This record gives sequence, C-alpha cells and structure tokens, in this order.
Amino acid sequence: MIGLEGALYPWRFRLVLALLALMVGAIAWRMLDLQVLDHDFLKAHGDARSVRHIPIPAHRGLITDRNGEPLAVSTPVTTLWANGKELQAARDQWPALAAALGQDSASFAERLEQNKEREFMYLVRGLTPENGQRVLDLKVPGVYAIEEFRRFYPAGEVAAHVVGFTDIDDHGREGMELAYEDWLAGVPGKRQVLKDRRGKLIKDVQVAQNAKAGKTLALSIDLRLQYLAHRELRNALLENDAKAGSLVMVDVKTGEVLAMVNHPTYNPNNRRSLTPAAMRNRAMIDVFEPGSTMKPLSMAAALETGRWKPSDVVPIGNGTLRIGRYTIRDVSRTEGPALDLTGILINSSNVGMSKVAFDVGGERIYDTMSKLGFGRDTGLGFPGERVGNLPNHRKWPEAETATLSYGYGLSVTAVQLAHAYATLANGGSMVPLSMIRMDSKPGSMQVVPKEVATTLQGMLQQVVEAPRGVFRAQVPGYHVAGKSGTARKSSVGTKGYRENAYRSLFAGFAPAQDPRIALVVVIDEPGKGAYFGGLISAPVFSKVMAGSLRLMNIAPDNLPPPEQKVAAVNQGGRN
Repeated sequence: MIGLEGALYPWRFRLVLALLALMVGAIAWRMLDLQVLDHDFLKAHGDARSVRHIPIPAHRGLITDRNGEPLAVSTPVTTLWANGKELQAARDQWPALAAALGQDSASFAERLEQNKEREFMYLVRGLTPENGQRVLDLKVPGVYAIEEFRRFYPAGEVAAHVVGFTDIDDHGREGMELAYEDWLAGVPGKRQVLKDRRGKLIKDVQVAQNAKAGKTLALSIDLRLQYLAHRELRNALLENDAKAGSLVMVDVKTGEVLAMVNHPTYNPNNRRSLTPAAMRNRAMIDVFEPGSTMKPLSMAAALETGRWKPSDVVPIGNGTLRIGRYTIRDVSRTEGPALDLTGILINSSNVGMSKVAFDVGGERIYDTMSKLGFGRDTGLGFPGERVGNLPNHRKWPEAETATLSYGYGLSVTAVQLAHAYATLANGGSMVPLSMIRMDSKPGSMQVVPKEVATTLQGMLQQVVEAPRGVFRAQVPGYHVAGKSGTARKSSVGTKGYRENAYRSLFAGFAPAQDPRIALVVVIDEPGKGAYFGGLISAPVFSKVMAGSLRLMNIAPDNLPPPEQKVAAVNQGGRN
C-alpha cells in the first residue's frame, strides 16, 4: 500500500526523504560543530558542573610599634570541616576522629547525628598545621581541611587596648585592628579545582587569582615605653588598692602617642574569661571631671587678656568663698591671706582661681579650653572614642564660671588632657594627635599665644619644684613641669557626688626647658585612705617620665655644675 501511495504521489515520498536527510545532516553538523569546531561550549558546561573556585585566605597585615617590634602577627592554621552525609558511612571511625580532635566521643557522635543531613559543618577551627595534618592522616571519609590564619599578639596584655583583636574569621573587632580593617585585611585569592558531584576534590588545577596580603601598619607606640608605663601603673594600682587607671604619653613635637595603657587589662591571645570592663580603653572612652589639672588652662585665659601677670596678687582670705547658696573651699591650707597667680597653682587654690575667673569671664575660659581640644573629637579615629562635654552658656553665672575654672562641670578623657598639656609644652602650638608613626613633622596651629604658653611653662615648673610644690613628681637630672588634680566622682543616675570616691590625676611635661614628652596619669578610686593626685599619681608620673627620658636619650637639663660634682666626689673620698 505504501509503495502504491509512493507511486501515486511520488513528490510526497521525495519530500519525506529530503526532510529526513536534512535532519540527519543537521544532527551530524551539530555533532561536528560541538566536538571539533566549537568544543569550548561543551567544555564550559562540563566545567560548570565540575570546576570550582575555592578561596585562598589573605595574610593579614603586620602591626608593629614605631621601631618595628611586632604587636600583631598572623600565623597559618588549619580548620577542619566535614560533610555530614559522607561521615555516616564511616561511623566506626568516629571514636578515633573524636580522640584526634580532643573531643568527647559521646558528645561528638551526638553532634554528627544532628548534622547528618548537612553537607558542611565545622569540626574544629584554628588547629596548628601539624595537628591538622595528624587528623587528616586518619583518612576519614568526609573530613576536609581549609587553610586559614590566626592572629597572635606578642605583647599580650601590655598593648591590648591599643592593638585590639580579631574574631575567629580574622576580622578586626577592637582597637587598631578594627579602625584599620581595610588596610590590614588584604584581598583573598582564588584556586581553581575539579570536584565530583559529591564535592570531593579530584584535581587542583591552578591558582586563578593570587591572594593579596594586607599592608603593614606601624603604630606610634614605643613598646619599650609601653612596657614601662604598664608596669608602673599596675604597681601603683596594687599599692593603693585602686579600681582602675590610665596613662597617656604624647610626643610634644609630633603629636604621636608614645604609650597608652589601662588597667584592668586582658590577654588578647586567650579571651575565654574576658569581661567588658577589662576590654575598655579607658584613656579613650572614660570621661571624668579633671579637677585642678584644668587650672593652668584657665590661667592661660587670664594671661591672654593682658590684664594679669604671674606676680599679680589675689586675696584668698580664710580659703572660703560664698556664691549664693554655694561655698567654694580650698582643700589645703594656703600660705597666707593672699597668693600670686603662681601661688594659686602651687597651692591649688579654688578660691583664688575663682576670683581670677570672675574677672576674666566664663566665655573666655570656655574659648581657651575649646581651642585646646576639649568637647571635640581628637581625630584619632579610634573606635568608641568619646568627646566629653564642655558646657557653654549664653550668660555665664558666677557658680558655673568658678567651677569651670577649677575643673568641675565639664568632662574630658585622658587623651584630651594629654593633648592639651602637649600643646602648652609646644609653645601653645597644637599638633594633631596620631596613633600612626609619623615619618615627617606634621603641621600645627597656634591656639595659645607663645608668650603665654612660655610663661605657663615656668609657672608649672614652680608647681613641681617650689618648696610647697608636688615634689613627688620630680625627676632627678631634669626640670619637670606639671599640675596635680583630685576630683570627686559623680553619682550615676543621681545628682551630686559619691562619698569617698575620687580620681587622682597628674598632668605634666619634661624637660621643662625644651619639652619633649607630655604625660597624664589617672588613677580611679584609690582605696587606702590617701587620694590626692600629688600623693597617688605624681609618683607614677615621676617613675615613668624618668625611664622614658632615659630610653629616648633626652639630655638632662638639671645637672649640678661640674664644680659641685667634684666637691661631692672629694667629700665622698674623705668619708
């Protein structure tokens, strides 16, 4: 019948044959095209089902002190992960695997049961390469390794608050590690590999993109000075049974922070028992009323008016001053019923300072303190840094004017206070603070007239060296300038101050003839009865300043004349 139809309709038969021939030709051509001419198409699709790109971790940048001593380094570690489905086929090897990982066999088996449907789970992170390889040598099906890096901090607790730390994924979480995350992190690379449909590695093909290591970060910190400050502050807290403390050291000429320590502190290499209180960089985050350490700044405002000079005398009376319902009192007995401006600083007279402030006006004192950086960001970019509070009033009442002049009614940080004293020591020229090593001298801005700053330097030298001065702050062989302070601690949540709760402070610089280092010491709640800054913080200032001047090879400016040395030697020989 078909043959008959083909005979009756020959054109239909030929059409069907032609169509079949075209189809066969098209298929043949496509096979030829894919296999010979355009074989990249099939290869690409095959690769899409078998070629994978796995990340190559980037080596995090090194953090060093100003002299190249390492503060944070990255070491290679091995992270082990598993395919839960594949591990089910090797249940008899679970006990050996748990033992190699140092985990309890029962709890390890329970965890594998809970994750048996998952194709990815961490077994352990951060093993040393040797320990990781020891586990891999067991050849347990479904156990794989990832190359990672772990951060290690050689200085430990000494530089913890400055350097900070990274999390388990090597991302910065505190301190300079967080502030300079983009600089330190680097860029991960890519490795091209072949895997089967189960995800098992078949072949390591090539490195598609090399990892780019993070950049080195050189801090302004001098680790030698950091260790010295850490030791002396810790000893002072133990001797005085104090709650906490901070110390900040600044290079007067460059604005570099040479040391910054806090107690309590923590070990960034072992954070299992870490508490939030220990993590706080108190020098940057804690704000407080600075007390009498602000009197030199108020005195700068008075000298700048031109109406006051150091020899001008202010009546003190019996050391009390009534303002409305408030009474201002001098804590210590002064030398007499009147004091000159230098005597007001030496005796730390609140009454004398208040009377000078009434003449100068609160607005002028506010302007001077604002120009010296209070109530403003320091520009360090440190995570969590606080700016404190410098109050301003449209019309300054006497009570607010007086309290501002002797360091109450405002809040500052230890870093701000150190910056202000560094500015006075630098002839009134403010240099920006830096936590990064400076390779060239930065620009500066004159915020206090040079002649005023020079006069204040001499007055502050007398505060330390005068017969009634803060002799515990003296440094053998050097002239030192500074001011002590004692501030009551305010109550949290209520107005007023706490009973028997004080901060002891000392701020100063040396050598007084050509200042190089500014230093601030803050000790929180000394608990053995004494609490005055001249008793508690001044000795720390003396010890740290003495050691720092020697370590930095700064020439003494207060050595006895040669003839006195010879006389002393001869006298010693006769004895």
